[in-house]
Amino acid sequence: MNVNPSPAPYRADPKITSLGDKIGDPVRPAQFPKAILRYRNDRWAATVGLDGLSDAAWIAHFGRFEPLPDNLPQPLALRYHGHQFRVYNPDIGDGRGFLFAQVRDHEGRLLDLGTKGSGTTPYSRDGDGRLTLKGAVREILATEMLEALGVETSKTFSVIETGEALWRNDEPSPTRSAVLVRLNHSHIRIGTFQRIAFEDDAARMEALVEYVLRNLYGVEPDGNPAAQLLRLAVPRIAEQAAGFMVAGFVHGVLNSDNINITGESFDYGPWRFNPTWNAGFTAAYFDQSGLYAFGRQPEAMHWNLAQLAISLRLICEAPPLVEALEGYPALFQSALIRRFLWRLGVDSRGTEEDRALVEAAERAMIDAEIPIADFFHHHRNGLPPAGRYSGEKHAAFADLVAPYARRPIAAYWTRHEPCSMLIDEVEAIWSSIAETDDWAPLHARIAAIRALGRALRDD
Repeated sequence: MNVNPSPAPYRADPKITSLGDKIGDPVRPAQFPKAILRYRNDRWAATVGLDGLSDAAWIAHFGRFEPLPDNLPQPLALRYHGHQFRVYNPDIGDGRGFLFAQVRDHEGRLLDLGTKGSGTTPYSRDGDGRLTLKGAVREILATEMLEALGVETSKTFSVIETGEALWRNDEPSPTRSAVLVRLNHSHIRIGTFQRIAFEDDAARMEALVEYVLRNLYGVEPDGNPAAQLLRLAVPRIAEQAAGFMVAGFVHGVLNSDNINITGESFDYGPWRFNPTWNAGFTAAYFDQSGLYAFGRQPEAMHWNLAQLAISLRLICEAPPLVEALEGYPALFQSALIRRFLWRLGVDSRGTEEDRALVEAAERAMIDAEIPIADFFHHHRNGLPPAGRYSGEKHAAFADLVAPYARRPIAAYWTRHEPCSMLIDEVEAIWSSIAETDDWAPLHARIAAIRALGRALRDD
């Protein structure tokens, strides 16, 4: 999604209904005891014509889920399967969320308004369908930071505290509850295709592929639409993986049901920003094998694309799908180098020189355990390296970067400290809310993150 949102009128367009009644199940939202508006993202609400809603109307739509005009009459809990830590699970789907509405943005793109914590569905299994307020605050911080760092991500659209006491085994309980709404360019997941392949329904697979091509990629299907879709998805998801790496971000749970078909990051659970360039750093305490560790994320995305290709075999021969998959490594490397140079604020000198520079930068960060945000920030502000920024590996990086054309040093880089989002910072922001209901640190951090985003975009 565009990082320079512009105002647009409200345009309802519930295209999902064209896929029939097997794409999801109509559900009723939970009835919450309270509805306290904690966060509304008017910056992105303006792009879909909803920023003019009063707070009361906002709560009615995004806390009680009264239908938006001319939109879905009832929310849909979407159906999908997925590999969870490489184990296939046919018993999942939207378990604590649903698709609430579809709208067109300022560029005419079809966007989804989906929920998290909106109550139980047929796929809740033993869950309560709820979201902790802490989880909602964490998602605000993750999406704001990733957007600032140029990563395609869902936008946290709304957070409403709901007044229930929740019990969780991974945070002090009872804890406060919330319902979150996110704005995304599609909730169609790789797992959506996997479910249809599992059910051996070629007609529905053809319909889904056509839906995605026309409505999400904005192209007309060609003579082999399944291969066409994979050729479009591979570069998007390679770009997503590269974005994670340059941001120093670890999603934590890159299961095939958490990868959407447009290559946009969403569904933030145990995420972390890596303190240093540590390939083995994991975000989820339950990822004991390090399957989704920082350095393994690119491979995880490639593996998930392979599962998409396997699903598309239902309606397509293997050779064009294999050909599309084989392009992933080069596409990822190209995206990684381009994004790395962009964050450094230097212009490309050519593939081999750029590749060597990125590798030297990684070695410098690893050697001195330099915080990732610090490394990029101090390179941008032109200050001479000192202390842990010196040493053989950093000297090698300095020699390689010296011939590069640097963008002018903007005021932001000299007036501000590095903007990061490490776990201790997240916990401090949450503590202010949990202990004294003080939301000022959250709003201050959002402002700081958006200032970083503006500085990176302006450069």
